[in-house]
Amino acid sequence: MSGRLAAYLRRLGLASAPAADPAGLEAIQRAHRLAIPFENLDVRLGRPIAVDSEGVFAKLVVGGRGGYCFEHNRLLADVLTDLGIATRPLLARVRVGQPADAHPPRTHVLLLAELPGGPWLADAGFGGSYVPALPLADGAGAETADGARHRLRRTGSAGKLSGEWLLERAAPAGEWQPQYTFDLGEVAPADIEQANHWTSTAPGTRFTTLHVVTRPLSDGFASLVERTLTVSRGAKVETREIGDRPAYSKVLRDIFGLDLPEAELARLPLFVDEAGPSGQ
Repeated sequence: MSGRLAAYLRRLGLASAPAADPAGLEAIQRAHRLAIPFENLDVRLGRPIAVDSEGVFAKLVVGGRGGYCFEHNRLLADVLTDLGIATRPLLARVRVGQPADAHPPRTHVLLLAELPGGPWLADAGFGGSYVPALPLADGAGAETADGARHRLRRTGSAGKLSGEWLLERAAPAGEWQPQYTFDLGEVAPADIEQANHWTSTAPGTRFTTLHVVTRPLSDGFASLVERTLTVSRGAKVETREIGDRPAYSKVLRDIFGLDLPEAELARLPLFVDEAGPSGQ
């Protein structure tokens, strides 16, 4: 086992590497999401987002930080390669909250993993929910620990703007809602770099205007958008507002496993108007 793989497994709290099969893929993907939060705080700090293997490993594994899809799934792809699972990236249009006839840009990356018996979808970087590993098959579905259901449907032909495949999610006792659409077209490294650059710099978008941190829980999901913390466990949803920077820092640490230095917290646009020496 390489030193990098060993360090990654320690970050996830896994004693050994899972097998290179569907169960192993789901095991490592779930452990990844439970251990490494989804977050865009470096975007809000004005930092460029590196999506190369070295940069992502340094930030998410060595540095103990989180990231968004281009970072998470770069790291997962490298790990799966070390485990003997070949992958390639796919680009998706996020459909959450979008009109049915909208064609948002391809700003989400996921992975197509080659496993015995056929290809599977792997995604450790979707911030809106936990997406389980799914076989690439029309009607494939799975239920996650929070009681939500996911299913994959083939909805179009290759090259259609509306997408060839649709991932849907239904909350406990809820209706099916679109998550993202994608096709199986080849994606070049330059496509990833361009999508990452747009996502982290385009004015007026979710990631350049809001502070977003999310993390699946063993039995639910936690989301922190600006100062609003939402924790869902099945049908029970609790929401509260975070009052100040110390409280925000504690929530990051206790719920999301993020320990940002005080100087970085003070630089977040969320707190630039707060008084105090560290906020100067």
